[in-house]
Amino acid sequence: MTVFAVRTARGANWDRDRDLRGQPFWEEHAAFANGLVERGVIIIGGPVGSDDPQDIALLAVEAEDENAVRSIFDGDPWTVHQVFRIKDVRTWTLSLDGRSRRG
Repeated sequence: MTVFAVRTARGANWDRDRDLRGQPFWEEHAAFANGLVERGVIIIGGPVGSDDPQDIALLAVEAEDENAVRSIFDGDPWTVHQVFRIKDVRTWTLSLDGRSRRG
């Protein structure tokens, strides 16, 4: 499997008057994302700081190819309801990983 860096951004139905957890379909989106973590699809991820106010999160995702990555997120309630969108997908070689050293 290949690892991809996936950046997400605000979609057409992002409510600019609410924070991240106040967005429509938050609970459904969170459950969907947690399911991807449990299946080993999302390796790590979370909100990311950016100069672009449209940016939301950066994820490391394991999948066969870019089309598979995009297909996985087609089922996310935030994608379905256009709360967020995939901004870009790039292959990512994880050469350094200190997570296993934590105790």
